Amino acid sequence: MQKMKKMKKKASKKAPSRKKELIIYIYNVVEDEWSFLSSIQPIEKRYSMINDCNSSSECYLFSNSGESEFIYISPIEISNTFKNYFQSITNNKKVDIYVPQMKTSLICKDLYTDKQLFGEIITKAKKYHKVTLISYATSPEFLELKERMIQFGINVVTPESPELENAWTVNFFGSKSGIRQLAQQSRAEEPDFIMPDGVICVGKLDAAKIAANRYIKEKGVVLKTNKGSGGQGVLIFRDGELPKDYKSCEKRIYELLSEDGYWERFPIIIEELISVNYATPGAFPNIEFKIHKSGKIEMLYYCVMMVTKEGKYYGLDIHEDVINERTAARIIDTGYYIAEQYSEAGYRGHFDIDMIASNNKHIYVGESNTRNTGGTDIYKLVYDLFGEDFMSDVYVLNRNNYKFNNQETVNFRKIMDALKPILYDKKKKEGVILSSSSSLRSNQLLYTLLGKNKKRAYELQDNFYELLKPLGQPKF
Repeated sequence: MQKMKKMKKKASKKAPSRKKELIIYIYNVVEDEWSFLSSIQPIEKRYSMINDCNSSSECYLFSNSGESEFIYISPIEISNTFKNYFQSITNNKKVDIYVPQMKTSLICKDLYTDKQLFGEIITKAKKYHKVTLISYATSPEFLELKERMIQFGINVVTPESPELENAWTVNFFGSKSGIRQLAQQSRAEEPDFIMPDGVICVGKLDAAKIAANRYIKEKGVVLKTNKGSGGQGVLIFRDGELPKDYKSCEKRIYELLSEDGYWERFPIIIEELISVNYATPGAFPNIEFKIHKSGKIEMLYYCVMMVTKEGKYYGLDIHEDVINERTAARIIDTGYYIAEQYSEAGYRGHFDIDMIASNNKHIYVGESNTRNTGGTDIYKLVYDLFGEDFMSDVYVLNRNNYKFNNQETVNFRKIMDALKPILYDKKKKEGVILSSSSSLRSNQLLYTLLGKNKKRAYELQDNFYELLKPLGQPKF
């Protein structure tokens, strides 16, 4: 009997069984774009852009829509109101949101140098067999965070990131010059993989000379930095927008390049201006892929992007009919070819390809984003709500260009109340989903509308505008 008691006592001291998996998602958008953002002058403009980037943090909660539990590392505080709203739409049962105390803009570094917070996460992580670490983008700081967690004995896996020796693929293929070099190398093997005619140069003076020459000859030119953010780092000049004589044109371009420090910091790409009909819904097709750790390539969806004449992205539409079958076949074929090159080089994770459907019927590759994209969070949300047939079952309309023309900030709860008649209904499987509340600090409203077809989705958008009128006039 005494022996049995000792055995029971010994058993009670046994370590508790560890749970299977802990998912940690880090929204490191600024970290990803830091080389570009840190070069922006004046400093007030830099901070404004950083704040704009961080204000989208709540959107990427939806990148985890299919997860019942996860930890979310955010650069900004996320209110319980929005957290509860996110959970009311998705199947998520528990999300712990952490914000590092330090605000250097390098969030992974801020996390592992925050002794209290990092210690808390390590303690929690030790209760799991493995930690799945996912980020908006694979940065050097993210890979350092992974190594530091491993040093604490954590079994860390990064299924959406390349290995350390292949991490160069992120910046190379995600740069304007890198994708252009790939296009040039692939010309014989994949003739449909074409980019606008252009050259890469270094320095504002040479860029101004080359761009002015092209503008005078072709009555249009595009200049791009090797890296950019949110439409910054792109200059588009059309006929009549620059002086017609060469010297004056060169001088004016040089003056414009001198307004921001990043034109001197990065290589500059000078391209032909592709003629595009902005009234055509499919002028800017886009396709997103995921390369799994094994190297397997998965096409996630295609869409059409909404882009201003200044080259700024402001939303997308997703549905199988947003582009015709011929165009869809073409972008899928080109997309798979590019994905194969990325996979062979060792890139892993999400990436997309921005394309341009020109008036001359050619489809050009514009750039590639080797990270989570402007559509990743929307794709994950819609996939969770509708399953793998979402491309045919629902028309998705997403926008980030709605602004209230008010001096005072509009309250999130008031917006929810105003939009109550068209808020997403799980039974009807349609309605509006608000992507963020923090963006309201600058009176900007980010949203996604889901309708059974295009007509219904745009009807809902008309209703959306009408219902918000009492709260203030919009400014687009």
